[in-house]
Amino acid sequence: MKYSISYVVCLEFLGFRFSGWQKQTNAKTLHDMVDKSLSFVFEDTDYKTLGIGRTDAKVSANSYYLQLFRNSEIDEVFFMKSLNSNFSPDFRAVSIQRVDTGFNIIKASKIKEYHYYFSFGAKNHPFAAPFLVNIDQDLDIEMMKTAAKLFEGEHFFHKYCTKPSEHTVFKRVIDTCEIVENTILTASFFPEKSYILKVKGKGFLRYQIRLMMATLFEVGKGNLDLNFIRISLQEDNDQKFLRNIAPASGLQLYAIELNI
Repeated sequence: MKYSISYVVCLEFLGFRFSGWQKQTNAKTLHDMVDKSLSFVFEDTDYKTLGIGRTDAKVSANSYYLQLFRNSEIDEVFFMKSLNSNFSPDFRAVSIQRVDTGFNIIKASKIKEYHYYFSFGAKNHPFAAPFLVNIDQDLDIEMMKTAAKLFEGEHFFHKYCTKPSEHTVFKRVIDTCEIVENTILTASFFPEKSYILKVKGKGFLRYQIRLMMATLFEVGKGNLDLNFIRISLQEDNDQKFLRNIAPASGLQLYAIELNI
């Protein structure tokens, strides 16, 4: 069906109890929950939604966009109030904006910023599990900070992608990659110190950031050195993806600069 009206809706969600964005058989997904909530907002089923991209199971988003297609206009104030009242507590609609029907949220120019939250040492309070990954041994944070900067710029990320297709482009640019002390996401049950891997760029491969984080953990433990990362980013490496993937729960889609 061809729709005559289009909107972009900004959402926030906690992904810990979901199997990612994409709809799947016999799994609770974020897209399913959004469409189910919209079914209570609209009196008809004359709508379609399209997410800006996939997220892994348990991954959360401080900023996520979906495109909503309709054949009738929306009262935006009523819509936002109704959608939020029908959402479960782990979702919130932040804004809505009408866009041209020719706009395509997947093809639109965008910059994504991901955060990976972690701590190390003594085991965390269980309440921190949906937000913060804990490494139960000491990490050399200063060495990890140096290693993270090696990912910046244009590199070949064959080793930081799982199950690529024959059309996958491995040559990618990371605008910024750094590890900083966490002052953004805080709670009384968090450890005294925690950290964030901040990564910003136009597009990322399947599991790329979690593979990068796992590699940085190994650097922090002293199991890998800086030269390993340098070699892993060269075009002439063995091009086999790394097997060690960091847990999904620490990953958050923090911000998206979307060109509307």
